[in-house]
Amino acid sequence: MKRLVYLLSLLLLSPFAFAIEHIPASVDFADSLQLWDGFGFNYVETCQTRDYNEWEQDYGGYSLLNDKQKEEIAELVFGKNGLQVDIIKMFLDPWHQESPESGFDHTTTTSNMLRFVEDGVSLARKENREIEVITTLYGPPIWATLQGHIGGRDLDTSKFKDLAEYMIDWAKFLRERKIGVKYLSIHNEGEDFYRWTHDEGKQRLERFDYNAHWPPEQVNTFMKVLSKEVDRSGLNDLGVTNGEPSNWTRFHNWGYAHALFSDKEAMAALDLLTTHGFINGDYTKLSYSNANGSTTSMLRSERPDLHTWITSYAWGALDTRFIKMAYEHIYYAGVNALIPWAGIQEPTQWLEGDSLGNAITVTEDGEYKVTRGYYLYKQLTSAGHRGMKVARTTAANPTANLIGFSSNGTDHPDAFVLVSNIRIWGLPYAVEVKGSQYTRFRAYRTTEDGKDLYKDIGLFEVKDGRIVYDPPYGSVTTFIGQK
Repeated sequence: MKRLVYLLSLLLLSPFAFAIEHIPASVDFADSLQLWDGFGFNYVETCQTRDYNEWEQDYGGYSLLNDKQKEEIAELVFGKNGLQVDIIKMFLDPWHQESPESGFDHTTTTSNMLRFVEDGVSLARKENREIEVITTLYGPPIWATLQGHIGGRDLDTSKFKDLAEYMIDWAKFLRERKIGVKYLSIHNEGEDFYRWTHDEGKQRLERFDYNAHWPPEQVNTFMKVLSKEVDRSGLNDLGVTNGEPSNWTRFHNWGYAHALFSDKEAMAALDLLTTHGFINGDYTKLSYSNANGSTTSMLRSERPDLHTWITSYAWGALDTRFIKMAYEHIYYAGVNALIPWAGIQEPTQWLEGDSLGNAITVTEDGEYKVTRGYYLYKQLTSAGHRGMKVARTTAANPTANLIGFSSNGTDHPDAFVLVSNIRIWGLPYAVEVKGSQYTRFRAYRTTEDGKDLYKDIGLFEVKDGRIVYDPPYGSVTTFIGQK
């Protein structure tokens, strides 16, 4: 009898004696991780045309819109009720100079991108915000390649100083127009040597955008040349990045990270670590990739101060995977900023179509529509702003994630984003809220079925240290602290 009583008492004291009614989750605003530099936006204008006189390509679509529509889009992206992005990525295409001896033409192939950026910078400044700009060498001009044509594979390393001047003059031009360019990024997916034929160095497919092949050693060499030329130009506050491999897996496995780590002079020239963040979990594909933190861990062991920006990743099918990819980049790779691929697109302007998604679609008849991708992105951008810090989170379900941002002394309140894709054995979440002055959070939700598009779903009280919430399948919900 005593043995039975003892066993019953153990059962009653065991945690398994209590029904599991909620999925355990937590966000700890006092346990800060990396500093957050912000979310960004990218307008892509000229990107594939091999003869600009024949095809004045404008992938972003502004050339089809009137002034009123452009002002509306600027509000959607930069306004106080819009995305309020902190960063813009601008491409430097290969059409700005015919030869190193000729003058520069920085406007012919960029007028629509410039209009978008200048409207955004102006709008942000009216709200006392400054937009930071990173500009990427989309592909080298003809004279900087050995092949002597747009899309040529091999760089003429004897022209590296001229190529540095090509980038620096563009930065000076932008600053003269009061566009605060902060970083020069030296290549677009330059690791991908598979894009060219091995013998002639021609791109295999017309749909490939501008590029050249940048082996790791040439990346390091040009970084050092560019850094010195920037200093010589007097633009000492203009930073240099390593360029933008396609994904973390290639960055690390193809030798670029280790080459950087092994070159102390290149590491000293590096002001910002950049990469694209395309994720593909199919091991059978050449594009296989994940969001591993191997590169950031290696380089930050030498440079703990190093910030990392994802400068392109897919909007995809405009579903919750877009948010889960953001989670993996932030928490697995430890990035400080995220910029998705071209946010506004006129689809017919991309050869063979673009499967990467967007936030705003421009149609051939001069209209535009806001996609579900816009609202999914707003779930993130309304939570995380420059100067905040990433907060540590947990969520005990593999189809759910929490992304937290602590105020860190900014004017922005603590906030967190919950993405949920639970198909079976679903339960409400019990999110333990730690280290926050806020006891109430206003929630906004977007669902994959489109029924909710950043919909205000009310105030949630922190009770007994937790917010209990049962989200619908395929939803993203943002909780923002309220005084």
